[in-house]
Amino acid sequence: MKALVYTGPKKLVYTDVDDPAPRAGEALIDLDCSGICGSDMHAFLGHDERRPAPLILGHEAAGVIAAGPETGRRVTVNPLVSCGVCEACREGRDNLCPDRQIISMPPREGSVAERLAMSPGNLVTVPDTVPLWHAALTEPMACGWHAVKHALRLSQRAVDQMHAVVLGGGAIGIGSALSLASQGVTSVTVLETNPGRLARLRRDLPQFDFHASFEEAGSRAPDLVMDAVGFAPTRKIASAIVKPGGVIAHIGLGEAEGGLDVRRMTLQEITFCGTYTYTAADFRETAQAIFDGAFGRFDWVEQRSLRDGAQAFADLLEGRVDAGKIVLMAE
Repeated sequence: MKALVYTGPKKLVYTDVDDPAPRAGEALIDLDCSGICGSDMHAFLGHDERRPAPLILGHEAAGVIAAGPETGRRVTVNPLVSCGVCEACREGRDNLCPDRQIISMPPREGSVAERLAMSPGNLVTVPDTVPLWHAALTEPMACGWHAVKHALRLSQRAVDQMHAVVLGGGAIGIGSALSLASQGVTSVTVLETNPGRLARLRRDLPQFDFHASFEEAGSRAPDLVMDAVGFAPTRKIASAIVKPGGVIAHIGLGEAEGGLDVRRMTLQEITFCGTYTYTAADFRETAQAIFDGAFGRFDWVEQRSLRDGAQAFADLLEGRVDAGKIVLMAE
């Protein structure tokens, strides 16, 4: 099969590799598409020791089962594989399973390829009426869906009275904004510093208030800040703008340290919570929301060929992409 293989920092090769060998009980999937995630970019830059070269990246996928009794079933892939028996799994918090694996991290290859092997329990059926590239967005959208659910449980404010600010207009930030709206938050501001992306998001998602900075937005202090970037400067912004008694939900994995004003958080009872991916239940809920059209059109997403994937990574690195997400389409 063809695959986009990470061979070293800033190096990707579109080449022939062996088809995946399904483990016992796993399905072989002919992939239709796979999105490029921020974690793929970290690996591409050589910043993720968990993803050593050579490796097939990608974990946002959808396709068609290629063999066995379910041949032809259209599916989207939950890339998180958990043990199913530990305390976290038994409590429905399988995203915290200590033995979890994810495709695109050894020992599992990723999905920027033509085929993938996966357990049937990690597959969600996609209706014939839903484009598979829409279904591939379940994974990044589920990160926002889970984060919003987690943050709203911690908030003391009535949902319909809340004002939320999302930091970052990439797929995780947009997924968070759309999830906030779907879960009842009607006042949402998104901050995005890339001028091209900011203009496109204003055009494609007019239901939200987009600005380059909080000062430009001129909005009231938010009850909830969703940090979908996760660098020290965004944590500094979140610490400064959140309302006393408010919540900061941290999704982005940009860098590990810096930015938080712990003194202010303590004196003003600000809650900070990390949110990691999603549970299997969150993934299914997000998929159904996509199938039901709850997130609207995906005009903010760009499609490119898998063959041209290396150029897509380079364009993302250089800030030449105004779309909130690139999905690579197999040929």
